[in-house]
Amino acid sequence: MAVTIKLTDRAHYDLQEIEEYSIKRWGKKTANRYLEDIQTALSLLQEKPDLLRQKPHVSTHFKFYRVREHFLICVELKDFLLVLTIKHGQMDLPERIEELEPTLVKEADLLHQRLLVTEKKPKKPRARGNEEV
Repeated sequence: MAVTIKLTDRAHYDLQEIEEYSIKRWGKKTANRYLEDIQTALSLLQEKPDLLRQKPHVSTHFKFYRVREHFLICVELKDFLLVLTIKHGQMDLPERIEELEPTLVKEADLLHQRLLVTEKKPKKPRARGNEEV
């Protein structure tokens, strides 16, 4: 069953940092491949969210998926998969998650509420010729 994947602003910022660091360290071509691997992982998780793993020693709230040297830190909500943040595997992940967990849980709850509101809003019909490209 496919789910809708949403990235938080924090996750987008993490991707930007990963890109900038990778370009400085290994060059644009390698950075692009790394980001493509993350995009491929997101597409895979969209189709198979059961690939996410629990790590109870790290967090009971979140699920994880490793992409090369990074972990996608996610929460599943009904038909949505929220990517809350993306962290490097060499960091002390349990300690960092413990620091971030209260904020990430609040963020996930707020995003879930927004998604529910958006889901309930009736779609406005578009006038011909105004389709987005």
